[in-house]
Amino acid sequence: MTGFGSLLRSATAILALVSNVRAAPTLYASNFNDPSTTTNKHDSQPDKRAVAFDYNGQKVRGVNLGGWFVLEPWITPSIFEEWSTSQIVVDEYTYTKTLGKAEASSRLSSHWNTWITQDDFNAIAKAGLNHVRIPIGYWAVAPVDGDPYVQGQLDVLDQAINWARSAGLKVMLDLHGAPGSQNGFDNSGRLGPVEWQRGDSVSQTLTALENLSNRYKGATDVVTAIELLNEPLGSSLDLAGVQDFYSNGYQTVKAASSNFAVTFHDAFQDFSTYWTGFGSGDDDLMIDTHQYQIFSPAEVGRSPSEHVSTACALGPKLKSTNKWIVVGEWTGAQTDCAKWLNGLGKGARYDGTFPDSSYTGTCDGKYTGTVNDLSSNDKDNIRSYVEAQLDAYEQHTGWFFWTWKTESAPEWHLKDLIAGGLFPQPLDSRQHPGQCN
Repeated sequence: MTGFGSLLRSATAILALVSNVRAAPTLYASNFNDPSTTTNKHDSQPDKRAVAFDYNGQKVRGVNLGGWFVLEPWITPSIFEEWSTSQIVVDEYTYTKTLGKAEASSRLSSHWNTWITQDDFNAIAKAGLNHVRIPIGYWAVAPVDGDPYVQGQLDVLDQAINWARSAGLKVMLDLHGAPGSQNGFDNSGRLGPVEWQRGDSVSQTLTALENLSNRYKGATDVVTAIELLNEPLGSSLDLAGVQDFYSNGYQTVKAASSNFAVTFHDAFQDFSTYWTGFGSGDDDLMIDTHQYQIFSPAEVGRSPSEHVSTACALGPKLKSTNKWIVVGEWTGAQTDCAKWLNGLGKGARYDGTFPDSSYTGTCDGKYTGTVNDLSSNDKDNIRSYVEAQLDAYEQHTGWFFWTWKTESAPEWHLKDLIAGGLFPQPLDSRQHPGQCN
C-alpha cells in the first residue's frame, strides 16, 4: 500500500488509539475520517449500513497487490539480487536482519512508496476490476520483541485506502504473515519451519487482527473485508486449533465493526466439504481458496487443454459451496518457470531444474521476460486458460488474480497481460467461448 498524505478527506472525528498496542502509539494512530460521521455514496447513515459491497448480488473481480508490504523474491528479484550467490537473504525476515533496521527502513520505505501508486489503482479500476487484496504482515501492526522487521507500512497503507476510494475500488486486507510462520513459505515473511501455534503466536496474531481492524473500522466504505490469515498450512498444523483461531478472529474483527466481511483461507483443505459446517450462523463469512496448477510435477506436466478442463471442473464445486467463496489467488501461468518462484536460487519443475523433477518443456521467455516476448503459442494458451478460470470462478462469489505486477515474470503480471491482450477486456469478452460448457 502506498502513502496517504494529500488525499485525506476532511475529518470530524479521529479514530481512538488501539488500547492494547504494545509498540509506539504513532504506529497505530489513525487519522482516517470516520464515515459514521459523514455522508458517503453507500448510505446516508453509514453507521447503520451493512458490508459496503453486495457479495450476494455482485461478482468480485479483483487483483492482489503482491510484493508490496510483504516481500517475495520472485516478484521483485532486484531487491534480493545482491544475495543471489550467498543466499543468506531469502525472505523479508533475513532481509531486515541482514541489513539492520536503519538500512532496511530506508530501502523498504522507498519500495513501499514506489511499487504501487494511485496510477495503479486507477488502472485497475479502468480494467473493470472492483477489488484489490492487499497482503500485510503481522509485524506492520503488532511487532514482536526480537524480530528484525521494520515498520512504517501503515502510513502507506493509509494512503492506499484513499487511493482505492478515489478509484472506486473495494479493499480486502489480508494478514499474510503470522508470528512463527503459518506455512514456512517465504511469502509469510520467514522461510523455514512452521512454528505458528507455538507459544504466544496465536494470541499475537489475534492482536494483529485487532489492531488492523480497529485502524480501519472508520473506512468500511472501502475496506469491506479482512482476511484472518493467508494460507495456514493445514497439514503441518492442528486444524482444530486453526478453526478456533478463525472463530476468535471472526469475533475480533466483528467487534471492531459489523461492517467488515470476514475471510478465512481453506488451509488447503477441501473447501466444499471440510468447511461446510464451520461458522454456521455467522454473518458475512467468506472462504478464500487458492488455485494453482504448477506446484507439483504432475500439474506442470498437464497439457494446455488439461489445465483448462481442471479449471472448469472447479466451477460447479465452487457454485455448490454454502458460503461466499472467492478464489483469492490464481494465475495465468501453466508453468513454474518464473525466476525464484520456488524460492531464491531454486529452479523450476517444468524444465527439470528443481530437485526431484524431470523435464517437461523449456522455460525460455518465461524465466524472465515480458508478455510481448512470449511465444505466440504461450500467449494463446495463457489467454485460453485465463478465460476458463474466469468462467469457472464467477460461478460463485468471484476472484482475485495474483498479481498486479512483477519485475520480470510475464505469466503473472496482470497489468502487462491486459496490455498484451492476454486478459479479456472487457472482462466478459471471449476468444475461446464455451470452454466450461
